[in-house]
Amino acid sequence: MSQSVDRALTLLAALGDGPLSLEQAATRLGVHKSTALRLLRDLEEHGFARREPDLRYRLGGRVLSLAHRALEEIDVRQVAAPYLAALNARCGFTVQLAVLHDGEVLYVDEVAGQHAARPPRIGRRAPVTGTAVGRVLLAGLPEDGERVDGLPPELAAVRRRGWAAESAEHREPVTCVAAPVAGSGGRTVAACALSAPASQVPPAELARMVPELLCTAEAISLAYGGSPTPRWCENRCGARPAGRASRTSGRASAARRR
Repeated sequence: MSQSVDRALTLLAALGDGPLSLEQAATRLGVHKSTALRLLRDLEEHGFARREPDLRYRLGGRVLSLAHRALEEIDVRQVAAPYLAALNARCGFTVQLAVLHDGEVLYVDEVAGQHAARPPRIGRRAPVTGTAVGRVLLAGLPEDGERVDGLPPELAAVRRRGWAAESAEHREPVTCVAAPVAGSGGRTVAACALSAPASQVPPAELARMVPELLCTAEAISLAYGGSPTPRWCENRCGARPAGRASRTSGRASAARRR
């Protein structure tokens, strides 16, 4: 990688942490202000940075555009969208969809609930440890390959139960319950979650929505190519693609005949 490209990418990542003045940008890169100014102007010209009236630089709209395009390429997000909206409409809590990416939780979609008091987490990352979403994603990893030593007891319990709860998600006063979304072969491809401010929604109230959450996660799994389990319930989840309805009805009829 050339030095100029490396500096430009470093500067772009720095802008992701917050606005920078020219002097701060130069300090961050360890270069003269004239060099930092040239890089900032290049980023600004291509829409990756913008100059504010206070002379500081922020991320430009091009970054947001590319981020949305990248998120749209994650198929599970498109498949899950109607199910997330339906679950939000039924329960009123914030509904989220997250995947495991580079060892972190990456939030790829969110439908804000009536108690939401913070900006959406779409595109944001979070640690996998200490979070319900992270435990669900880790518990869904195969025991061979990525987890050659098997699952720790806590994650094994999450896998057996089929969901996880957290009363201090991301060190924020938020209650969260999460369940896995499975693709073909039963491998976890994402986590579907419900969250609400702990100050307004007691953990027990959110926990009562676990059946709805499990049902939605199962419906997304089926639509994504996975196999349904007894937790899945078409009447509760709704918003099913027409192409899957006959397949499910056939299985249900066969099950009744057995």
